[in-house]
Amino acid sequence: MLAAACYQAGYSQSDTTKPREGGDTIRVGSIIIVNKGGSNYDVTHNPTYKKRTYKRSNISTNWLVFDIGYSGFNDKTNYNTAEAQGFLQNPQGNPLYEGDFSTKGIRISNFSLWFFMQRLNLYKHVINLQYGFGIENNNYYYKTPITYVDGGTVFVKRDDVLFSKNKLAADYFTAPLMLNINTTPNARNGGIQLSVGVSGGFLYSARQKQKSDERGKQKEKTDFNLERWKLAYVAELGIGPVKLFGSYAFTPLHKYGVEQYPYNVGVRFSADTW
Repeated sequence: MLAAACYQAGYSQSDTTKPREGGDTIRVGSIIIVNKGGSNYDVTHNPTYKKRTYKRSNISTNWLVFDIGYSGFNDKTNYNTAEAQGFLQNPQGNPLYEGDFSTKGIRISNFSLWFFMQRLNLYKHVINLQYGFGIENNNYYYKTPITYVDGGTVFVKRDDVLFSKNKLAADYFTAPLMLNINTTPNARNGGIQLSVGVSGGFLYSARQKQKSDERGKQKEKTDFNLERWKLAYVAELGIGPVKLFGSYAFTPLHKYGVEQYPYNVGVRFSADTW
């Protein structure tokens, strides 16, 4: 029955079945069927048949990759210094401290859109150079009623109203550069991958948005005293189609006053798994 089915398939698939030697021998893909007379058939594999192979490109690109996660900062400020107390002002006279910069941790506060992520093969697609370019949006939702006051010398004051929303946002043009190790380069779902490196970002927009019953919605758009350049360590861990990312800046968030080092953690989404 198997031989008869293969023989029938030989007539129905003219592109893969080729009669030879007067119709006594036919080939179906890599299988050769020989009619030895009557209902006696001999089925063998064709030793000369080769499966088509494809050469992988040394450069692969993912378009429109985006991150969703949490933004925070590691506060290393010495609040007892004159510089810190000059930057943090309280009309009631009590000095401000680390707790005045407490942020709400249980909410999405980081969104990044990478216009492209590209990978360059260095060694057998196991070791690669990974780089890209995009925008980072970092939001810091304060629990406390602190307000940035812009001017010749920017300072932060403890306000006298209760805000239902108090957010400082910082947006950067960012270019990461990482060394990628792909332990399973032939896996269709991306396999297990690890990327580590650095990134450079330039602050192109900053603002503080507040909402309260007394003042309604307010937005102050300026760079305050935030550092223009952001340099950070970055890492990415991929397990199949799931990717986790993290970054930790080694340049502070502000130029003076407080010493806070931003970080981001979250999930990375892309249409392709390399």
